[in-house]
Amino acid sequence: MLVRITQNYDEMSRLAARIVANAARRKPDLRLGLATGETQIGMYKDLVRMRREEGLDFSRVLTFNLDEYVGLPAGHPQSLRSFMFRTFFDHVNVAAANIHIPDGSVRRNFGEYCAQYEEEIRQAGGIDLQILGIGKDGHIGFNEPTSSLVSRTRVKTLTRQTIEANRRDFAAGEEVPAAAITMGVGTILEARRILLLASGAAKSKAVARAVEGAVSAAATASALQMHGNTTLIVDREAAADLAHKDYYERAIEMTKRLTPERLE
Repeated sequence: MLVRITQNYDEMSRLAARIVANAARRKPDLRLGLATGETQIGMYKDLVRMRREEGLDFSRVLTFNLDEYVGLPAGHPQSLRSFMFRTFFDHVNVAAANIHIPDGSVRRNFGEYCAQYEEEIRQAGGIDLQILGIGKDGHIGFNEPTSSLVSRTRVKTLTRQTIEANRRDFAAGEEVPAAAITMGVGTILEARRILLLASGAAKSKAVARAVEGAVSAAATASALQMHGNTTLIVDREAAADLAHKDYYERAIEMTKRLTPERLE
């Protein structure tokens, strides 16, 4: 696991965008796993800028989103689908047929639907680069604490903490979704490369648990320790509780000298 510590959110966002852009340039038919959330907004903005100013091409990129709330129609302004279109898809040239986002309003058997989503990822050849955020309790996707570390795409009940954190995005008195469809931890770990972003002091304890804590279902991001090609990009505030910051920075310098391809 590589840990890259940036000075601030903007630097984190630019670095993440550059990694995604380089991956798309190297492999035009990149299979890209995407995440929603405030942390990722800066990265998406910079990718949109690169599309507009540099002609970054997404026309053959295939995308798979991590999750979606159960019970929200696709057009609901707070659906994760709406977030992705507002923030990214409406501004780049990803083909509509290449966009895959779980449908939280499905009316058939959820188990069957989730298995189909897994099959679509498999038929695409798997995910080349998976983008992640991290929750304050150390979860990735909506794999809340106690989620199996070998779990697959499924419906997951959200914790009270997650529901309260999401409440700010909904109108006063509006019901906040209590469940979501999410890729499982096992699904995420099958990605060839993983890029996790974290910003701000509120995420510092979660980052420390993910990087330096025990591998445990209590903090599902800790499972990334078992992945062979994971990079965490965290700003100084999010890195505040890491015990080995100096070592991570030395390791990045050594990587630049010996295996620079791992950084880009």
